[in-house]
Amino acid sequence: MKMEHAVSKLPVLIVGAGPTGLTLACDLARRGVDFRIIDKTTKYFAGSRGKGLQPRSLEILEDLGVVEKILANGRFHLPFRGYDGATVLGDFDMHEGRHPTPDVPYASSMIIPQWRVEEILRGCMEEWGKRVELATELVALEQDADAVTATLQKEGRQEQVRAEYAVAADGGRSFVRKHLNVGFEGETWKDERMLVGDVHVEGLDRDHWHSWPKHKDGWVALCPLPSTDTFQFQAQIPPEEEVESSLETFQRIIDERTRDEKTGRSEVKLSDPTWLSLYRVNVRMVDQYRMGRIFLAGDAAHVHSPAGGQGMNTGIQDAYNLGWKLSAVLHGADASLLDSYEEERLPIAASVLGITSKLHRQRLRNDEKPERGPETLQLGLNYRDCSLSREEAMPATPLRAGDRAPDAPMRDAAGKEVRLFDLFRGPRCTLLSFGNHDFAGLKKLSEKYGQQVCAYTVDSMVSAAHAGDRALTDDRGHARDAYGGENGALFLIRPDGYIGCIGSSQSMDAVENYLEQIYGEI
Repeated sequence: MKMEHAVSKLPVLIVGAGPTGLTLACDLARRGVDFRIIDKTTKYFAGSRGKGLQPRSLEILEDLGVVEKILANGRFHLPFRGYDGATVLGDFDMHEGRHPTPDVPYASSMIIPQWRVEEILRGCMEEWGKRVELATELVALEQDADAVTATLQKEGRQEQVRAEYAVAADGGRSFVRKHLNVGFEGETWKDERMLVGDVHVEGLDRDHWHSWPKHKDGWVALCPLPSTDTFQFQAQIPPEEEVESSLETFQRIIDERTRDEKTGRSEVKLSDPTWLSLYRVNVRMVDQYRMGRIFLAGDAAHVHSPAGGQGMNTGIQDAYNLGWKLSAVLHGADASLLDSYEEERLPIAASVLGITSKLHRQRLRNDEKPERGPETLQLGLNYRDCSLSREEAMPATPLRAGDRAPDAPMRDAAGKEVRLFDLFRGPRCTLLSFGNHDFAGLKKLSEKYGQQVCAYTVDSMVSAAHAGDRALTDDRGHARDAYGGENGALFLIRPDGYIGCIGSSQSMDAVENYLEQIYGEI
């Protein structure tokens, strides 16, 4: 084994190029943080391990500038069609009644294959001049007070990399997690197995998610994958049955569980699989997210039942939470800011594991109409009880520090319609001042922090006294409805779209102290 003697140095090494690693890569790239992203696989995975994006993840992907491509390749409100053999039981939309509102632009889950999400994120990253290094395996890892030393292996050669920080997004079998002996507590439900794969299907339309919940051996479902010509196959396997993941096995299950009682035949034919797998349900999570200069994210930190489509989304949000904090520290903020990653994300993972386990048990009951409560949309996840969530002289508002910041249509200084999400977009904080503004304080803050903070005034009507290129008019009252209408209210929105600080117009010093923690002394 040849070793390259020169040791390269860089700010961040990302291990694993799934949705979590790619989200982090895109976020770091737009913040001007150099990194390398490696994956030991020799080619990009072509299967739909996950197939659902939740509204909060869509908001993140909008911030990263790729949501239009995502929307063009996915589908909302794909109805379930239930069967008993060849008999149609009826159609059901698990997200019926959920439609966009001024504060929530994405109101329900979107069906899109995971590999397509990864493809779009890679394209985003490549626009910043970065690429995934395939067939590159991490084989050794150590750290000291100053950096992480990683040994990488590719094509019979080894090289060493010194990174200021390393992020393990290398999946449920994470080399990094095992190497660091981090506990991965939970259980494997050995008797609860599924066959999963992507196949071509004849005999079914692509306008429904087809499900047979009543067979004695368990349910089977075929979901058309938007922007492809394939379906995702999922089937429950009896505990005692020995099976292999082959097209013949998949077809046998379809024949047995979907056949017409009169003819004894099934009209559903499978062919040309692109991916087949036997899956055992694991419900596990780590007890720590940060080990010095090394962080765990995505499936390396938590693995779920696929029920409810939470795993990929939780990983994307891990990365989104960590990206701006890594950037801030690398640009001068105190390294203690990185402690908030574990503080905020570990309880979220525990909560989501509970949700997915509950939904998995629901599916085992063979429910004809699977329910998806609002908690699955991940819009209500918050950091209210965490150290980066602060309140001072609280105004009248339905929100708390740590909540997701709502969207709202407004008018800018030129009278043009603009959304709050348009203003939040990009690697910075946003300060909203509602009526009764401290103009001197806002000016001082803008001059001190420049492009790191954009401060806007929000009024219900245009006022010459408030004229300026960052004056917003809430002419339809949507912002007032979402944030509260009390004059003098301040909302500091973090770079990841959560409210960091809420106060009154007299709280400018508190806002400045908060920003110093994020950006350091300026």
